[in-house]
Amino acid sequence: MYAIADLVEFYRWKEVIAIFVNDDYGRSGISILGDALAKKFAKIAYKAAFTPRAPISDINDLLVGVNLMESRVYVVHVNLDFGLTIFSVAKDLGMITSGYVWIATDWLSAVLDLSESVDPDTMDLLQGVVALRHYTPDSDVKRSFTSRWKNLRLKETSSFNTYALYAYDSVWLVARALDVFFNEGGNISFSKDPKLHDTNASTLHFTTLRTFDEGQKLLQILLAMNFTGLTGQIQFDSEKNLIHPAYDVLNIGGTGLRRIGYWSNYSGLSIVALEILYKKPPNTSASNQHLYSVICPGETTTRPRGWVFPNNGKPLRIAVPYRATFKEFVTKDGSPPGVKGYSIDVFEAAVNLLPYPVPRTYILYGDGLRNPSYNNLVLDVAQNKYDAGVGDIIIVTNRTKIVDFTQPYIESGLVIVAPVKKIKSSAWAFLQPCTIQMWCVTGTFFLFVGAVVWILEHRMNEDFRGPLRQQLITVFWFSFSTMFFAHRENTVSTLGRLVLILWLFVVLIINSSYTVSLTSILTVQQLTSRIEGIDNLISSTEPIGVQDGSYDYDYLIEELNVAKSRLRMLKSEEEYVNALQQGPSGGGVAAIVDELPYVELFLFNTKCVFKIVGQEFTKSEWGFAFQRDSPLAVDLSTAILQLSENGVSKKSMISGYHAVDAPHKPTKSMQTGSLSRVSGAYSLSVALYASLLLLYFSVGCSGSIANTAQRARNRRLRRLNLQGPDEQPAHLASRT
Repeated sequence: MYAIADLVEFYRWKEVIAIFVNDDYGRSGISILGDALAKKFAKIAYKAAFTPRAPISDINDLLVGVNLMESRVYVVHVNLDFGLTIFSVAKDLGMITSGYVWIATDWLSAVLDLSESVDPDTMDLLQGVVALRHYTPDSDVKRSFTSRWKNLRLKETSSFNTYALYAYDSVWLVARALDVFFNEGGNISFSKDPKLHDTNASTLHFTTLRTFDEGQKLLQILLAMNFTGLTGQIQFDSEKNLIHPAYDVLNIGGTGLRRIGYWSNYSGLSIVALEILYKKPPNTSASNQHLYSVICPGETTTRPRGWVFPNNGKPLRIAVPYRATFKEFVTKDGSPPGVKGYSIDVFEAAVNLLPYPVPRTYILYGDGLRNPSYNNLVLDVAQNKYDAGVGDIIIVTNRTKIVDFTQPYIESGLVIVAPVKKIKSSAWAFLQPCTIQMWCVTGTFFLFVGAVVWILEHRMNEDFRGPLRQQLITVFWFSFSTMFFAHRENTVSTLGRLVLILWLFVVLIINSSYTVSLTSILTVQQLTSRIEGIDNLISSTEPIGVQDGSYDYDYLIEELNVAKSRLRMLKSEEEYVNALQQGPSGGGVAAIVDELPYVELFLFNTKCVFKIVGQEFTKSEWGFAFQRDSPLAVDLSTAILQLSENGVSKKSMISGYHAVDAPHKPTKSMQTGSLSRVSGAYSLSVALYASLLLLYFSVGCSGSIANTAQRARNRRLRRLNLQGPDEQPAHLASRT
C-alpha cells in the first residue's frame, strides 16, 4: 500500500476511491492505504466495499455510485477469484476510458501470471490499468527452480505467480528454523492454556486447543533467519517485516504487461534495477522518483487530472460577500449570474480558461446592510457549507490553516488615509527650499571659499590687491558672485583655479536643488497632514476608523496593541467622509486604516479631498477560498497566472469602475533642501581646501626662508664691494 501511496504522490493526485472486498483482507489493506496516503497529504475520498461473492448487480450499483463522485482514481483491492468482474462491469459502464485511473494491488498480476496466454477479451478489459507485482530478482536459484518446475508439470500448466515463490521460500524458512531449533536441543511439546475456556452456548471448543511450549523460541529463530531464496534476501527487521520489500510497477497495454519501473522502501519509485540501488545510499526524495510513461485508459500518455466535477447535478456552491461598501469589487446584480464586480470578473475570466466546464451558483453571504464577517465566510467554506468563497477575501495566516487559497489576483496592504490641508505660498516662499541650517552653512562656505581664494591669489594677482577695504569688498563680491557664475576676477594660480572649479561644482548642485524645490513650491499644490505614518498614529490617543467587517480591527488590536476604545467601525463611504471631516474634536477620527484597494477607490470617489499618509505598513493579497485539498484551487491558480501573463491586469479589468490611474497616490511632502543632501560635496570641499592651504603655507614658508637667506648674502656682498680690497677683514684678506 505504501507503493500505491507513492504512485498517487508521484502523479500529484490528492484523492482516491478504494474499491475492496469487505473482509479482513480487504479492510486491513485499505486501512494501511489510508495511513500511507495521509503521510503523503492525500486521502481516500470514499471506501466502496462489497461483500465476498457479491452478485454482479451489486457491483454495478456500487460502480454507478462512485462514478458520480469527484475522484477518478480508483484503487482496487480484491481477491484473485473475483477481481476481473470489477473491470468487466466498469467496462460496460464506460469507466475504462480517458480521464479514469485504475490501480490494482498485487492480486491482478498474480491472476495474469497464472495464465500462459491471457484471453484477449480479458486484456481488453484491463487496457491502461496500473498494477503491482512482488519483485523477485532474476537469480540462478530462481531459474533452476523454474526449469525443474516445468519438468514436473509437463502435463499441466507450468505457470506460477509470485505467491508460489513466497510459499516455496516460506517452507524453506520453517525447515531451516526447525533444523536450528532441534540442533539447539529444542523439543516439540504442547500443553493446555489456562486462558482459553469455552463460552456459554458456544460451538467453539477452546479447551481442546493446545499451545506449543517452546513457540517463542522457534519464533525468535525464525526472525533471525537470513538466507537467499527464490524471492531474494529472506531477512526480517525489528518490526518482523521483510527487509527491502519491493514491487514491479506494471502497465497493461496491448496484449501484455509492460514494466514502467520499480518500487521499494529503500528508494521509492525508480527505473533503475533494485540490485544497483541497494549498492547506493537510500534516497526517497521527490527529485529521485522516476517512472517510464504510462499508457492510460483511452490510449493516452497524458497524465489524467484525477478528478472531475461530481456528476450528481449539483453545481459548485460559491459564497459571495454581500457588501455594503465599495460595491465596485463585488455586489448583488439583478441579471445572471446574480453578482457583479471586479472580483467576479477575475473569477469568471479564470474559469473560462479552464479546459472543462464548471457548473456553479453564486450565493450572497450577508444582508447587504453591513459588510459580512469574512472570517465567518472562510469558516463556512471550511465546514462544507459552501464549496468556495469568491470576492475580496484577504489571504491571512489563520485563514490558510483551514482553507486553500488560489494564486492572489490583486496585491494589497494596510495604509492610512487622513485629512489634508493646502499650504498657501507666501511672499517668503523663495526661502522655503532650504532649511535655516542650510542657509547658514551655505553662506559660511561662500565666505570661506572667498577667503581661501584670496589667500592663494593676492600675492600674484592684481585683482586681489589694494587697500584693505577694497580687498574685503573683492572677497565678498567674488564669493557670492560665484552663485550665479558671474565672478569677474580671474584666478592665475594653479591652486586657486582648483579651489574655484570644485566650488563651482558644489554651487551647481545647490542651484539645481534649489531650483527644483522652488519650482515645486510655486507650481504644485502642496498638501500636508499632521498624521505622518503608522507610528505617529499609534503613539497618539486619537480615535482611528476601520472598515466594518474587515480584519483591520483585529490586526490593530492584536498586532499593534491599539486600545479597542480608540477604534471606530465605519459602515459606509459616507461615514468615512463624515468621520474624517469632523476630526477627533468633532466626534470623528484622526485617520482611517484600511486596505489599499478600498482606499484607492475611496480617494477617487471623494476627488482626493483626503490623502494616503506614510507608506504601506503591511503587505497582503486577495484570493479565492476553497475547501482544503480542492483540485479546482490549483487549476484556478494556473488560470490566474495565465491571465497575468496575457496582460489582463488590474488596470484593464477594473477600468469600468474608475478605480485606476486616479491622482490618489500618496502626496509626498515638500522636500526642502537640507544640509544632509549636499554634505558630501561640502565635506570633500573642506578636505581639499585644507590640503591646499597646508600645501600653500608649507611651500610659502620654505620659500620665505630661502629668500631671506639669499637677501642676507646679497647684502654682505654689496658691503664688501663698497669697502674695497684694503678694508677687507683680515680673515678674508688672508684667503685672497
